[in-house]
Amino acid sequence: MRWSNSSNSVAWWLVTWAICTGAMLPQVAAQSDENAFNVAPVDCTKQPMNSQQRWFKGNLHTHSLWSDGDDFPEMIADWYRERGYSFLALSDHNILSEGEKWVTLAEVEKRGGNRVFPKYQARFPATWIETQGIPGPTQKIRLKNLDLIRKELEVPGQFLLIPSEEITDKGVHINATNIGELIEPQGGASLVDMVRNNLRAVAEQSERTGRDILPSLNHPNLNDQGVTPEELAWLLENRFFEVWNGVEGDGDLGSVNRHSLERLWDITTTLRLTKYQAPPMFGLATDDSHDYHGQTRSVPGRGWIRVRPESLSISSILNAMRVGDFYASSGVEFTKLEFDPQQRRISLAIVPNGDAQFTTRFIGTRKNYDPKTTPRIHPETGEVIPGVLDYSNDVGEVLATVTGLTAEYQFSGDELYVRAEVTSSQAPEFPTTESPFQKAWTQPVGWSVAPTGEKRPQLGKP
Repeated sequence: MRWSNSSNSVAWWLVTWAICTGAMLPQVAAQSDENAFNVAPVDCTKQPMNSQQRWFKGNLHTHSLWSDGDDFPEMIADWYRERGYSFLALSDHNILSEGEKWVTLAEVEKRGGNRVFPKYQARFPATWIETQGIPGPTQKIRLKNLDLIRKELEVPGQFLLIPSEEITDKGVHINATNIGELIEPQGGASLVDMVRNNLRAVAEQSERTGRDILPSLNHPNLNDQGVTPEELAWLLENRFFEVWNGVEGDGDLGSVNRHSLERLWDITTTLRLTKYQAPPMFGLATDDSHDYHGQTRSVPGRGWIRVRPESLSISSILNAMRVGDFYASSGVEFTKLEFDPQQRRISLAIVPNGDAQFTTRFIGTRKNYDPKTTPRIHPETGEVIPGVLDYSNDVGEVLATVTGLTAEYQFSGDELYVRAEVTSSQAPEFPTTESPFQKAWTQPVGWSVAPTGEKRPQLGKP
């Protein structure tokens, strides 16, 4: 199989694939096309989901006064630390929290109100807070950079801050977790080109610096626009996306013009495993928090991931994520989550929560699924909605439904993959119109890929 790709991203993809398999590296051979490479057979059925290591809770999508958030970054980090999170990424738009930056009190109050600065003064000593000018609207306050905040708030083995940037390129938002240098938006002739160009920039920096950077596509349905599942399947450079984003009204549940993000996930995974013989997408839940002072649209505490790394370090967290040893949550937590590749069985146990009732749906696509698609028709106008294809119910089929605190699914042998979605009868702590109940999403397991010889086109639409 030959995948077209930027030559600068080859090393990044090789590392990603090697971590995914825990086995062999892809073999790179000289090609007449310098943007293509061969891949050796890969088996990804051995996802390590059976250890008893600790699950660390973290949020990878957070905004502060460094961009369009309404609170000081150390106040935000302190909020997460005090509520039991183990790691946090401050992912401001097109900026890194480094160097020196000042904001006026007027700017602070315009975003968050007149309580923001007094709350900051109450939490941190006067020796920590730096100001310029006389008190009042024109007074300037220094925003602490990440290095200073880490020294103040990090606790080894308990709380970790990760550098990040949300590369914001018109309709494309990509988080670069553990970034080392600012990446400017790369642009492109189409949305798909923009995604690829920005992913290439991340891969180039990773290869050039030797730094492990994990990119992820944020809120694919933002503003009722975004990539289609066909495009997302074709964008093999991307392995992570937000299946749940805590911002009110950002399209998680889809619309007449878009699939829901869960439906997007199943279509994309099915296409990757069949058409492209590539690993599936992994799904994140995040806050995308901006509002910390009483507003409700974009608040902290709505979505997170639980990762099972060897230790609380950036490298261990990213390694665990790349093999899918994590789950996404908006409230449901597990005491057990295991996949046994020999027995071909996924099992889980849920943390009780008062009188909450839990329903687990095991979702997947079978190898003999019906691949037929039909154009989506607008229910009111009767017109074809451009670019939207509906798939048969075989794609992302509900394979089994289980109620209670434990659930198990035994593979029959004809599944391409299986993932679990658990829904509680209780509402989230910070609900939105898109999230009436607490949920959790496991990553797809039981899948494998091997070369078929198909070549993905380098340019144009998938």
